[in-house]
Amino acid sequence: MAIQQADKLLKKHKDLHCAKVLKAIGLQRMGKQDEAFSLAQEVTALEPTDDNSLQALTILYREMHRPELVTKLYEAAVKKVPLSEEYHSHLFMAYARVGEYKKMQQAGMALYKIVPKNPYYFWSVMSLVMQAISAKDEKLAQTMFLPLAERMVEKMVKEEKIEAEAEVQLYFMILERLGKCEEALDVIRGPLGEKLTSELQSRERKCMMLYTRLERWPECNALAQKLLLKNPDDWQFYPSYFDSLFHLMDQSWSPPEDGEHCSEGSVHHTVAEVVRFVEERIKVEDEKDSRSLRGPYLARLELMHRLRERGYPEENLPGEPLNLMVQFFRKFGDKPCCITDLKIYLHLLSPDQHVQFINRLSEVVPLGEQGEDGFAFPEDTKALQRHLCVCQLSRALGLHHSLDVSGKLHLIAELKAHYHHGLEFGNSALKTELQFSDMYCLMAAHVYIDLWTETGDEDMVWQCLGLLEEGLSHSSSNAQFKLLLLLLYCRLGSFEPVVDLYSSLDAKHIQHDTIGFLLTRYAESLGQFSAASQSCNFSLRFFHSNQKDTSEYIIQAYKYGAFEKIPEFIALRNRLNQSLHFAQVRTERMLLDLYLEGDIVLSLEESVKAMSLSSEEDDVPWDTLRDNRDLTVFTNWDPKQRQLTDEHRTRSLEEETAWLRIRSLTLRLLASLTPSGHAASQQNSEMSNENGVGDRSSLHRSLLSQFNQTLHAAAQIAEKRTQYPLLGPPSTRMASALSVGSCHCQAAALQLSVHLQELESAGLDESSELQIQICNVFKSLVVQLQEILNKSKGDLLEVKESKLKTQPSLLENLVFFLETVSIVLWSASYCAKILRPLKTSLQKKKKKKKDANTAMPLVVCGFQELTGNLQDLLTQAVEHIRGQESGITALKLASLTLEGCSREEASFTKAAMDKVQSSYLRSLQEVGDLLKKRAETIKNLKI
Repeated sequence: MAIQQADKLLKKHKDLHCAKVLKAIGLQRMGKQDEAFSLAQEVTALEPTDDNSLQALTILYREMHRPELVTKLYEAAVKKVPLSEEYHSHLFMAYARVGEYKKMQQAGMALYKIVPKNPYYFWSVMSLVMQAISAKDEKLAQTMFLPLAERMVEKMVKEEKIEAEAEVQLYFMILERLGKCEEALDVIRGPLGEKLTSELQSRERKCMMLYTRLERWPECNALAQKLLLKNPDDWQFYPSYFDSLFHLMDQSWSPPEDGEHCSEGSVHHTVAEVVRFVEERIKVEDEKDSRSLRGPYLARLELMHRLRERGYPEENLPGEPLNLMVQFFRKFGDKPCCITDLKIYLHLLSPDQHVQFINRLSEVVPLGEQGEDGFAFPEDTKALQRHLCVCQLSRALGLHHSLDVSGKLHLIAELKAHYHHGLEFGNSALKTELQFSDMYCLMAAHVYIDLWTETGDEDMVWQCLGLLEEGLSHSSSNAQFKLLLLLLYCRLGSFEPVVDLYSSLDAKHIQHDTIGFLLTRYAESLGQFSAASQSCNFSLRFFHSNQKDTSEYIIQAYKYGAFEKIPEFIALRNRLNQSLHFAQVRTERMLLDLYLEGDIVLSLEESVKAMSLSSEEDDVPWDTLRDNRDLTVFTNWDPKQRQLTDEHRTRSLEEETAWLRIRSLTLRLLASLTPSGHAASQQNSEMSNENGVGDRSSLHRSLLSQFNQTLHAAAQIAEKRTQYPLLGPPSTRMASALSVGSCHCQAAALQLSVHLQELESAGLDESSELQIQICNVFKSLVVQLQEILNKSKGDLLEVKESKLKTQPSLLENLVFFLETVSIVLWSASYCAKILRPLKTSLQKKKKKKKDANTAMPLVVCGFQELTGNLQDLLTQAVEHIRGQESGITALKLASLTLEGCSREEASFTKAAMDKVQSSYLRSLQEVGDLLKKRAETIKNLKI
């Protein structure tokens, strides 16, 4: 309708630019990119100066992701209307969108000359700072851009024209980057510093940072003291206070005999003084009628930890850690933060104190009378919080892990009883609120997981799922329940329930990058292709919109003078563009599209073209890849030796990168099988023959050698067999892909195109050895595919001794079979393209010579045998899937007996089993459908 209205207007007023642009926006939103662009270019060529046309064109070019065209628009407008403040500021913002810092600096000054307002002047200064930040040459930044920016600000300071806080912040930023800490200190402590009012203690924090950089420890210490006297709960100043003490001790500093210790006041330079200071803060808190502050009590534990680290004699420490921690628990045990406070200092206890510590804490927990089941329950939420804290601390000390199987089962029964009892405190809670006793439920789930990993008894994981599903029914917005369910379902090979769980987490913005891996790692490997496509889109939408949004944030920061935020926004944009997860999702999404559509919906060539895939271009920033995954997203009370280590993180990143290389090279090799994947090389290479084949073959060979090297490196990584904690990063698909043999089979299939190019140049008559070689590759591909299929056979879900067993690895292998057979088919289709004309020309020659010997060339017979064998393999795979489907459908889950479960618990566990059963059926159906479609495409592979 918008387009129709615009057309009506244009009939009456041919030169109404704005109507043309609005029509173009309509066309763009209907997906008619080219028409929209040519209309917009028509208007742009006329260099309009009316505000409506300019604004509309800006909107259009932003939607087309062509912000650089907006700069051209306003450059022309400013030339025609040189005194317009509005157009000049639009031009500045257009440069800001594309990061043209030098032009921004000039535009800012031009604007200031027309309208001498402070903000415009400082836009120009900030653009100089940005040139310094983005300069490749650090020397240039330090000797040219930053000093120039400093001189520009100093000019305003001398003329007393500094008005806003943002301007002082910018001055501080410049001095700090120049390393002029003394000058920066003078600014902060002088009259200009009084303008820093938007953040609490902004001046003090900046002073503290500068003292630390200047290593002026006496000032650091004295300032921290003053600030802690004002607010003893402000934790950010305790570390500075303690750090400065130890630096002073290392330098054997002593105060001057007369006068002030330093410009900030008196200094504490001995342990005794610092202990006394902390004890005094605690004494003040102890004497208060109102609730005490935690800061001073935690500061005493932090000081103990630091003194111990420095080997300070035990007898001189300010107390006994066990007693101090019991005292802390007495005061703050009913706060949920008590566990996180104390967990950091548990290492201060010796191993033989662990049980004593938990017993001492238990004495302080008020519980009611023991019931028939032998459990005593808390009578209010404060007592519940205390009891919960003791349970969490005993898990963190490893007391849960050291129990035997029956001990753990008894512990689970106790935790579940406490969980169910605690639900009565939350009867009146809103739906979105968490239940007071949720953590008992989560902890019981962790103990179930311990039992599952130690004994391999799958019953434990089913009961764990049932318990978490029950927890979720009472506390529907508990993210930890959802995350753990998500992890366990994926580990059992069931992806269907995970999609809803993840979307109910309502992951926001950056979380798509930090926790998105939990979803995208399993989607495709468990055979749920449509859900996999959807989950990749979730993530990609965020990454793409972020690239566009960041430039808007930067523009807002200029408008409102939040200069110190601009480098932060740019750092965020870089962090996301270099994200490992972004590169993985991009690659997997394109491979998925090929597996789902290549030669089924569109030909492989059309699919490659639609994705603008190019085999020459590697769009992964290998040197700057960043691992932004949040590997501590799960609540975890495991003791240190069971936690994720730095080595685990390094190994995981190494494995993820190797797998991404394999996938990325697979994608580029597939693109190189098609002419459109070579568009660039065809235009660039005048030396190659008409089709660009010479160039293609050398590129294909180079990609193949990279692929084989990567597989070799990947095998070495897989040999390490790194075992990550269950709540740590999931392993990639790499080890299974190598052990099943799918990568090597794919490499062999992709190698075929090289042999066929040789055959094409030699001709069928002169190439009997080459033909034998190619036929051997055909035969070996069939053998390898058969092996992969054999490794996929077996029961995915079965009931053994009235227990339900899952074999997710068989499902993963089936997906590998599907992926590999698809690649073999694409290679075969490439062979057919080359063999068809060769065979036709051979037949023509024979007709001319009236040659009676009509035996088919070896390679043609070999190819026909290959297509026949592939057809048989696919039929075999589809039959196997049918058998599995009927087997899984026939499972009677309702008849399974679950030991030690109440009827209500059993109903949740059965529901979880049903979800897994339904998910396996769906995966089989999707894999089966795709295999049937592949079988259809084989029929077209005739020569």
